[in-house]
Amino acid sequence: MAGELRHRRVPSSDGDGDGDEDEGVVASSQRLHSASSSAADGNGKGKAGTSSGGGEGAEPRREKRDALGWLEWGRGWMAVVGEFLFQRIAASHLANPLELPPLDGVSIVVTGATSGIGLQIARQLALAGAHVVMAVRRPKVAQDLIQKWQNENSETGRPLNAEVMELDLLSLDSVVKFADAWNARMAPLHVLINNAGIFAIGEPQRFSKDGHEEHMQVNHLAPALLAMLLIPSLLRGSPSRIVNVNSIMHTIGFVDAEDMNLRKHKYRSWLGYSNSKLAQVKFSSMLHKKIPAEAGINVVCASPGIVDTNVARDLPKIVVAAYHLIPYFIFDAQEGCRSALFAASDPQVPEYCEMLKSEDWPVCACINYDCNPMNASEEAHNLETSQLVWEKTLEMIGLPPDALEKLIAGETVQCRYGQQEAE
Repeated sequence: MAGELRHRRVPSSDGDGDGDEDEGVVASSQRLHSASSSAADGNGKGKAGTSSGGGEGAEPRREKRDALGWLEWGRGWMAVVGEFLFQRIAASHLANPLELPPLDGVSIVVTGATSGIGLQIARQLALAGAHVVMAVRRPKVAQDLIQKWQNENSETGRPLNAEVMELDLLSLDSVVKFADAWNARMAPLHVLINNAGIFAIGEPQRFSKDGHEEHMQVNHLAPALLAMLLIPSLLRGSPSRIVNVNSIMHTIGFVDAEDMNLRKHKYRSWLGYSNSKLAQVKFSSMLHKKIPAEAGINVVCASPGIVDTNVARDLPKIVVAAYHLIPYFIFDAQEGCRSALFAASDPQVPEYCEMLKSEDWPVCACINYDCNPMNASEEAHNLETSQLVWEKTLEMIGLPPDALEKLIAGETVQCRYGQQEAE
């Protein structure tokens, strides 16, 4: 893979933060496949949160908010519209499919691997030689896909190293069962790709059997629990990676840690989705900060772009029809999977994550649909609310506050869900 991922912080000229700080605090010096790019100015560090200074001179805590300010909200929607209009141009330098390095001996878990982006991620990783574990709700469908890929690959004479394990993200018990089964192998895990997600636009609010709003559980809580419980296997596979497939929609989200299930706020389906994706970025950032550097586990969020996949299967029929009328602007699944594949396989990514950690950057590494670093939203830089989301998430997924520290130390942690202990 060509290019060097490089982080650049532009000093803030004043503290009001009204500049375009979301458009390039993090940038790459050279695009994938040697196409050049440059970083836009920004001052994102100024929005890292109010608690990062510490000591008597620290800023006072900002007033509690229950929604984005209208300027932040407007910038978020501009980012969404801009991605829709220009993503194909911005990513035109990328090969399709993305070129991957040899991955023999690399074990990778991919959730939601029977359709859309997840299917393409699993297929391309398997073809590159990785041991792919398809973590899915419908094992029979996944088994049929593996057989199909094997038949298509028969001329090479090389069998694909892929297997299927059952996982239902709408059940936290299922997440614990999956993690227990994998950890029991005492085998290394090199990459966890949390790809599965839902986007039920226009649908009424629904809750899982665990009592959580479905967008929040499938897109954030279940992947967070899975990542935490697989820490022992990720340590055995170190250097390893957790790749969370995120979305530009996080820029219009706002997470109230006291109401993550949107029981107190007026529910809108797009808000449920965008809030869950922002919660994922915030939790990922705290996980990135709290994992010791010597553990060798890197956390990355990857934005696929706006993609025509089954994640939009619950959209109103008229919206689905519009998706098919504007194919030029919207990526297909093979195009949309490139950022996740890059985040999972490119050798530059660990170095980039290490640099962000060493500079105490408030947000985990984020890879854009064009396989360049991107800056998360202004609200994602708020360390104070990120810490609250971290604490509340652990409570909601049934883990104690010191779960990460114990798992890193190799100690046993009791999860409220599932029948067995996570080690």
